[in-house]
Amino acid sequence: MVLGPNMPQKPLLPPSRRNFPSILFITLNFLVLASEYLMDIRAKASVRLKFKSEKQLRTLLDALMPEANSPVTRRNTVKLGNDGLFLVLTVEARDTVALRSTLNAYLRWIGSTINVMESIEKA
Repeated sequence: MVLGPNMPQKPLLPPSRRNFPSILFITLNFLVLASEYLMDIRAKASVRLKFKSEKQLRTLLDALMPEANSPVTRRNTVKLGNDGLFLVLTVEARDTVALRSTLNAYLRWIGSTINVMESIEKA
């Protein structure tokens, strides 16, 4: 039994943030699978970020790849890649709590790395 399409749809963002412009394209897919003996809840998010140059994108991927290749827990998996000038971050987690914490961590690391690269470029 798959639950999802017939469930009531709620907006992911509060009304004040629904029209917020951004270069982030986030796709959240929540799959709820149920069976007689086991209920497995999985959450998935994909984030695409556009960068100014291939060099900036490559530097960021090199900085984050060690973290993605050695996960701290088994509750989630992270895949990093690129599509042209876009960084593609895909997170799969057992639950939404793990999804949220992993996304927050990676987005903060990405933001910090971009700030460092911009500071170096200005110097």
